[in-house]
Amino acid sequence: MPHDIVNGHIGHNHSHDHLHSHLPSEDEAAELQVLATQFIDGFIQAADKMSYLRLAGVPLELDSPCGGPTLKLVDVSLTTEWQVGTASPSFGSRELSYLPYPGEMVTERTNMSFVYVSLDSKDVLDLRTFLHRKHSHTP
Repeated sequence: MPHDIVNGHIGHNHSHDHLHSHLPSEDEAAELQVLATQFIDGFIQAADKMSYLRLAGVPLELDSPCGGPTLKLVDVSLTTEWQVGTASPSFGSRELSYLPYPGEMVTERTNMSFVYVSLDSKDVLDLRTFLHRKHSHTP
């Protein structure tokens, strides 16, 4: 059997359009982080922010999750955070185990979110959620 026929199927993809190029979740998270970083850098540098958002496919309106009026994009929020330590549950205690980071381990991250409003509600769409939905291999 030729090397390009695997389990009776020609090539890597099956005829029923099922792709086998899925990324493991940690690889997908790393890919989303790269996409988010590049998206944020591009947005900051864009001379016309609305054109940038339109080209990227960011919706200017969203359907209301509760069936009310559509929500309109009114703000794009950028926040910078520095992780200076970690806290996790301790075995047999209600006290968290806290590990402050030494200076060289402190990491910076910038997050972006899209703020949508209507007369009835407000919804915040995180950039990583938007990118995951846009580039997800699953419907």
